[in-house]
Amino acid sequence: MKPALNKTVIEKNKLGFDILSDPGNAYAAELGLRFALPADLKAIYQGFGIDLAASNGDDSWTLPMPARFVIDRSGVVRGADVDPDYTVRPEPADTLALVRSLGG
Repeated sequence: MKPALNKTVIEKNKLGFDILSDPGNAYAAELGLRFALPADLKAIYQGFGIDLAASNGDDSWTLPMPARFVIDRSGVVRGADVDPDYTVRPEPADTLALVRSLGG
């Protein structure tokens, strides 16, 4: 998502924290977590008025896989969850427990 869209997402969802941007899903691609929508799915998205090209800031029509990484202050990955099925998401309580276990 383009950085300019973050403010809208934060306000709409009443988030109390910043969110990161990954225009064109470039970093997701580096991690092997980006996939291109097939033509039939692209048509469905367009039918719903969803324009990934506008959101992503490029014409790739890609999406990142849902993923969660918990990284400690020294840069060590302490937890990772990734699933290509977008309906399978990490349990928020598990993420919070992992973060809390890292301490201060």
